[in-house]
Amino acid sequence: MSTTPPAVESLMRSLRYAYRLPLLLLHLLIGLPITLVLIALGRGGRLSHAAVRGFMGGLAWVFGLRVRREGVPRQGGVLFVANHVSWMDIVVLHSQQMMGFIAKSEIRGWPLVGWLAMQGESIFLQRGNGDSLGQVVGEMAQRLRAGRAVGAFPEGGTRSGRGVIVFHARIFAAAVEAEAPVQPVAVAYGPKASAQAIMAFRPRERFLGNFFRVLAEPTRPVRVCFLEPVLPGQFDGRRGMAETAQARVIAALTAD
Repeated sequence: MSTTPPAVESLMRSLRYAYRLPLLLLHLLIGLPITLVLIALGRGGRLSHAAVRGFMGGLAWVFGLRVRREGVPRQGGVLFVANHVSWMDIVVLHSQQMMGFIAKSEIRGWPLVGWLAMQGESIFLQRGNGDSLGQVVGEMAQRLRAGRAVGAFPEGGTRSGRGVIVFHARIFAAAVEAEAPVQPVAVAYGPKASAQAIMAFRPRERFLGNFFRVLAEPTRPVRVCFLEPVLPGQFDGRRGMAETAQARVIAALTAD
């Protein structure tokens, strides 16, 4: 809990807005066109992926997030599964490794983030639609077989930021079908994940409200921990994979 007087905190937030808003505009007006050109020239290859990583890393920096990677992301057709705290998770993860995320279809309509999701090769899911989930799992398996990385949030959505809920096993079916490795990833905002609730959506908070609130937050570290992979054949079915991945993420969140 912050002990800073409200008047001082309000002043500090105003000062952060004063320099971060211009930086954000510069990043969009200059960095975005350059990123678009590099994506087009790269045609989905290494140059395109490097452009996305660079743009996302810059965006995280503008928001005051100082990202530190731990561990090594596997290359090729890997299913990355991470805890889900905020829309910023995709930005932070993409700054370290290119992966096509499973994202709710509503994100396509969000300012800036929707465009970024499409450029990041996202697979959009209509929540509550069983047919859509089946199609998404099929697309995931196809990408994994083709040697392309896929990212997913097995919790099924963001919550309050407090704790990690059960990883849904259905999303792991794609890795089982494609016989692809699963690499758990822990995203921890602040020391020992102490700022998860700050980054998460508050009750009834809309995207733009969260966007501008987080923009004025103090500078803080973010750990992105690429953990020991769950390899094909290690477990009999997707449930064992989901439970193991969740346990590894929870352990990493509270580590120093």
